[in-house]
Amino acid sequence: MRALLLTLGLVIGSAHAAEPPSAAGPKTLRYAFRVAETGFDPAKILDLYSRTVTPHIFESLVTYDYLARPVQLKPLTAVELPTPNADYTQWTVRVRPGIYFQDDPAFGGKKRELTAADYVYSYKRFADPKVAAAAWSTVEGWHVTGLKAARDAALRSKRDFNYDAPIAGLQQLDRYTLRFQLDKPNPRFPQEIAPSDLFGAVAREVIEAAGDQTMASPVGTGPFVLKQWRRGSLIVLEKNPAYRERVYEANPAPDDAEGQALLTRFKGRRIPMIDRVEISILTEDQPRWLSFVRGEHDFLERVPEPFVGIAAPNNQLAPNLAKQGMKLHRTLGSDVFLSFFNMEDPVVGGRAPHQIALRRAIALGMDLQREIRLVRGGQAIPAQSNFPPHTLGYEPDFKSENGDFDPPRAKALLDLYGYVDRDGDGCRDAPDGSPLQLEMGTTPEGIQRQVDELFDKDMRRIGLCIPFRTAKWPEQLKAARAGKLQMWMVAYSSAQPDAYSAATRFSSTHAGGNNIARFSLPEADRLVDEIGSMPDGPERVAKLQRLRSIGVAYMPYKIKGHRFLLDIEQAQLRGYRRPMFIQNWWEYVDITPAAQPIR
Repeated sequence: MRALLLTLGLVIGSAHAAEPPSAAGPKTLRYAFRVAETGFDPAKILDLYSRTVTPHIFESLVTYDYLARPVQLKPLTAVELPTPNADYTQWTVRVRPGIYFQDDPAFGGKKRELTAADYVYSYKRFADPKVAAAAWSTVEGWHVTGLKAARDAALRSKRDFNYDAPIAGLQQLDRYTLRFQLDKPNPRFPQEIAPSDLFGAVAREVIEAAGDQTMASPVGTGPFVLKQWRRGSLIVLEKNPAYRERVYEANPAPDDAEGQALLTRFKGRRIPMIDRVEISILTEDQPRWLSFVRGEHDFLERVPEPFVGIAAPNNQLAPNLAKQGMKLHRTLGSDVFLSFFNMEDPVVGGRAPHQIALRRAIALGMDLQREIRLVRGGQAIPAQSNFPPHTLGYEPDFKSENGDFDPPRAKALLDLYGYVDRDGDGCRDAPDGSPLQLEMGTTPEGIQRQVDELFDKDMRRIGLCIPFRTAKWPEQLKAARAGKLQMWMVAYSSAQPDAYSAATRFSSTHAGGNNIARFSLPEADRLVDEIGSMPDGPERVAKLQRLRSIGVAYMPYKIKGHRFLLDIEQAQLRGYRRPMFIQNWWEYVDITPAAQPIR
């Protein structure tokens, strides 16, 4: 390890001199994903890395201001923000005329204008059983009048979903005007439709022409087009040559020095400002770090945890990196990382006292502070509830059992409910005397192996033997969504500042989707339903707090922590600011081509 660190220090110190400057050429942003993508069909994806690509290709009606903190909604393809009726059950929005899809053979050589009908079709796709939309449970939670009924009819008849049949809740009033009719009030509905990664418009002609290859055939109205894709290896996008004239505009707070500086530098510039994006997939931490410090990448999205001490000692950019003109961004993410228990599993699931005791014991046995310190480089804070920072339900001073590490109490719970070692092999058995069949899903990445090692030690400390089931991340996600994993460790990023999305992790209607634990409790379902319909205020906050207590008591999730996300820009990249509640940022940054090394 000492030799490795010395080698890395030499690499860091010489990286800026490794290559001569290149001649002026296409402005190319190069960086790496730490996990492989799954594809680029908005209705079929759910993973973060695919959702980082799609909002640069597709566009929703509204989005969030890139610089505003607290966040602010703004129109994207809409003329203005959607307008509600008096009780928030009806929302009307007008698509801006003159926006066109990227060129595609499906359009027969003609320019294809974006219309309200494209959004109607795009939202209907989430209800089509054959699409198997990962985010259907989210769209179902919008309570669009008639949409679920149309899905149910297709399921009953086993026929193709009828896209031509009218849906009362999705009305195209004219070529550009769309009206949503909801079964229940939703004062925050514009937040629901804001993510371009999922709810950007697709063209029906392209989807039908692509057949079963929609994940590889993304065509939207956004600033970038997919040019090359080697699955799990390389993703290349280029600036959309037909992208409409759009300029850098933002609304940072008056006292936001960083935001004001970015606005001063880029205001009025036509976007996107770069020509090309090249994304490698480097799942191992060391190659991803070395490729950055060698100058092969312009940006490091999330410094790998084993290298935080080298890159940012005491949370400050290392002096030798700062001398090269690099810039560190450290942001408390609006996310949670957690372990979930499959509530339909007969061993760790269920609401019987002994099942609840097992989950709570496993949770109490996890030494989260050690994981944060040893594996995550100190770049996280323990979580006390399901609600992420920067969202309505998050309370920084709240404390719960969820944040406790207490092996004696974990052992006492297991003893009390009959989980004892009957044969002396060091592993507790089930209350009925049979072997306790436990299994934790995992993935082969380096950091995950370290997390697994600590988890194994934590569990053996309290007498639980939990083998691991290893597979690549996309395969594990598919298995988890289907209810075929007993336990797994995952992370969620919030897509909106409201707490409703996080609340749905306790709703049975979202089982297999946002509720990956498949938790089901009538009171929780009622609370989630009410939280979605109520206007903001003390009564709604009280219901969020009650839901929070249910989560701690039944423990379908061990909510582990909230991460600080450390990103680093090379000197040639300027304009980056970690986006809040959106994934798109490439159109807001610039590259100085002369500073990029020759490859």
